[in-house]
Amino acid sequence: MEGEIANMGQFIGAGLAGLGCGVSALGIGNVAGNFLSGALRNPSAAAGQTATLFIGIAFAEALGIFSFLVALLLMFAV
Repeated sequence: MEGEIANMGQFIGAGLAGLGCGVSALGIGNVAGNFLSGALRNPSAAAGQTATLFIGIAFAEALGIFSFLVALLLMFAV
């Protein structure tokens, strides 16, 4: 009985950690959308903000990868 409850807790935790992947996708969309909004308002400044765009996307993607790794660790770790 204890083993089943522990397995259930692992899978619930992995599912909750998997939500981080979806949240990171929303973050990437937010970063890119705000960049495009600013680029359309001031096209001359868009070239100077491209590096900031890629840094923001990289940070948001890294959080998604970390949450995916946590989910895998919770599912398959003993």
